[in-house]
Amino acid sequence: MSSGPMRTPVSQIILSKHDQDAEEEPKKKSREDWRKAKELEEARKAGTAPAAVDEEGRDINPHIPQYISNAPWYYGSAGPTLKHQRPQHEDEQGQLDKRAPKGLNTTRIITKFRKGACENCGAVTHKRKDCLERPRKVQAKYAESIVVHDEHLVNEAAVNYDEKRDRWSSYDPANHREIIEEYEKVEEAKRQLKAEKLKNDPDAEISDEEGNEDKYVDEVDMPGTKVDSKQRITVRNLRIREDTAKYLRNLDPNSAYYDPKTRSMRDNPNPAVPEEEAEFAGENFVRFSGDTTAQATAQLFAWEAHGKGVDVHLLAEPTKLELLQKEYEQKKEQFKSSTKTHIVEKYGGEEHLQVPPKSLLLAQTEEYIEYSRSGKVIKGVEKPKARSIYEEDVYINNHTTVWGSFWNAGRWGYKCCKSFIKNSYCVGMQEPEGYSEQHPTSSTAAATTEPEAQSQFKVPEVPPERPASEVDSASSSESSLSEEEEVKPEKKKSKKKSKKREKKKKAKEQRKQKAKNKETKDKEQTKEKDIPEELDDRKRAYNSMYDVKAPTEDEIEEWKKKRPRAEDPMLQFM
Repeated sequence: MSSGPMRTPVSQIILSKHDQDAEEEPKKKSREDWRKAKELEEARKAGTAPAAVDEEGRDINPHIPQYISNAPWYYGSAGPTLKHQRPQHEDEQGQLDKRAPKGLNTTRIITKFRKGACENCGAVTHKRKDCLERPRKVQAKYAESIVVHDEHLVNEAAVNYDEKRDRWSSYDPANHREIIEEYEKVEEAKRQLKAEKLKNDPDAEISDEEGNEDKYVDEVDMPGTKVDSKQRITVRNLRIREDTAKYLRNLDPNSAYYDPKTRSMRDNPNPAVPEEEAEFAGENFVRFSGDTTAQATAQLFAWEAHGKGVDVHLLAEPTKLELLQKEYEQKKEQFKSSTKTHIVEKYGGEEHLQVPPKSLLLAQTEEYIEYSRSGKVIKGVEKPKARSIYEEDVYINNHTTVWGSFWNAGRWGYKCCKSFIKNSYCVGMQEPEGYSEQHPTSSTAAATTEPEAQSQFKVPEVPPERPASEVDSASSSESSLSEEEEVKPEKKKSKKKSKKREKKKKAKEQRKQKAKNKETKDKEQTKEKDIPEELDDRKRAYNSMYDVKAPTEDEIEEWKKKRPRAEDPMLQFM
């Protein structure tokens, strides 16, 4: 759709309207003309008709859309063209920084009147009705000789839209220097007048009304406010745009809450920043600063006084309330001081009250430390830094060492009692069960420790086995002794003796049975001792196949080199 209806500029229509007769009207395209244009366009797209040609003789692609091929109305194209879509040359872009000469042309002096010049001054560049000079007694037209300069004519042949409407065209910024110098002269004259006035009368008061810019500040409305004189209210419709928005003080969503309807943020958005450094500490900070706290305490005092029967009101009688509050505070202080002196007189200890404040006690010291510019200590000893956030050298439960001062067999404990139970009570120096020194000092020490260990860990001795004949003889000897003891009592107790004999016989049988069971158990134990521990893993202790000890520095370094690192991004390429 490269060929469309040409849009004629409005200025061109107005100019052409004068040339046409008043009776003629602009011709409109008929339906037949529209149909022919449509058929021509379709023929060009099909390739049966030649394409449209621009002013440079180039063919225009008929498939180009109309909104690209049609030139804007202000371009002033006379026919089909695509020049407005091509980059413009530099000579056609115009120059906004181009300065045309202004004022009088002093390079040439005119001494004779020229035909068509101004009759008043003699310049050719304007007429008599446009002359800005005073009317002369003898006009230049009738004078014998004149001295006049022509003005520079401004070239209005603008290339483009911006150059034609440049309001600062041909302006020289150096001209503004004249205005500045004029104001400086006025200020200097004012200063001289003030100095002379003070010199003549030193006690005179000089009012700087003109220089006081804040004189009428109270009468000016705040930007963003609207004062309605009928309703006597101030409507705040916009915030001051120079201020930072409150919700931008801290972008953390969990920080102080911001109410968008009322544009209020009551809490402090940055509580970690000190109050003296914070630019905005919340609206509650402003609310509880100045006289607001005094007002709140006065209101509270009025309520309490009214509750106790005193007829006083904050708004109705503010002076009375203030006097009552001052009197109450004075009596309160007197009562506190009297109770304090009474307690000191009764119990003593006045010397403890005469202590300097904590700020002096904690902030001052007699230790002198001198630092260099780089921060290094030149003289004195620097204060040691805290090595840990936990309390050090704190002994609990009768211990003389801390937990972790003793290490053995992969466990931590107390060195004073060698106990592996944390928070246990210290019972003195004792070696725990299964404890053995890993590094003996010498062979003599090892020799001395062996008998002690044997005495401490002594195994109860098993009595040697006796044959069954010895057991029978022992039982028979016991029975004979018991029979002899039984014969001694008198004959009257024969019935009782017979019952005792039966009981003793049963006891003998039970002893024999116990002895046999004990022999079988001993035999089984000896068989189990003969079996080596390597074959019987059921009774082997857990982690007893290797020695448990603290790792060395070499082992730790090797482990650090070989340990896998899951966060390493290059791990999958190794």
